[in-house]
Amino acid sequence: MGLNGALVIRKPKGMTSHDVVNRVRRITGEKSVGHLGTLDPMATGVLPMLVGKLTRLAQFYLKSEKEYSGAIRFGFATDTYDADGKMVGDLKPVELSLERLQEIAKRFVGETQQMPPAFSAKKVQGVPAYKLARKNIETELKPVPITVQKFEILQCDGDRSEFVIEVSAGTYVRSIAHEMGNILGCGAHLARLERIRSGDFTLQQSVSLEELDVAVRENRVSQIMIPAKQLLPRIPNVIADEDASIKIRHGNAVNLPVFTQARLVKVFNVEGELMAICQQIAGSLYQPKVVLA
Repeated sequence: MGLNGALVIRKPKGMTSHDVVNRVRRITGEKSVGHLGTLDPMATGVLPMLVGKLTRLAQFYLKSEKEYSGAIRFGFATDTYDADGKMVGDLKPVELSLERLQEIAKRFVGETQQMPPAFSAKKVQGVPAYKLARKNIETELKPVPITVQKFEILQCDGDRSEFVIEVSAGTYVRSIAHEMGNILGCGAHLARLERIRSGDFTLQQSVSLEELDVAVRENRVSQIMIPAKQLLPRIPNVIADEDASIKIRHGNAVNLPVFTQARLVKVFNVEGELMAICQQIAGSLYQPKVVLA
């Protein structure tokens, strides 16, 4: 089919991110498919994917911020810090107030160090931590720097609270839920999580796997794909003439009609095809960093 672009899949609950990638490959017939940030099986929502030769753009999305809505259940912790895990300790009665939870949420806002959960994809000597945790092998994970831009507790009802949170890449929201339980002394775990934004990709742009399947069958998949010109919107678009296009295809530096001193530019040929991401050497002279054509 030769698809090239981006898809925002609305991940269903119960599937791994890799499961979704495999489904997209089968539906589209395109082997080159990659997601832009793992979602846990229990989580739903925005799972952006690059398709075709545009999978090579994944390196530019490594630090994309994420936004989630979700719910925390208080009263007991789990070994995975979420509703998929086994209960740890005894069930404890809780008396929650919205004001108290909002006060605790403020402690997490800003830059801090976070210890990844034992049940996570973090590698320990090349082995994912969750594989070791399932065998009851103790792991020595190291804290990682994270940033929480926003953490708002929206409501509190019984032993559950609803929230929205905006975090840097690599942040485990279930770890934050677990820590809140520790602070209150009653235990807690993540009961629900939906990613509503990943970088510039939003829930409003997303389609289900079933909707993708129908679009492919009806030969209108291009209508639900995000075109290359809309990707990486903070990187300016530049059109290269035929001579410059030839040089870029061979990996050679070229002078481009750049009107801003942008460090990176997206270069399109006269037919509107994304050819490369180029990096500034000096002035209007740019070196191809990733060649797609």
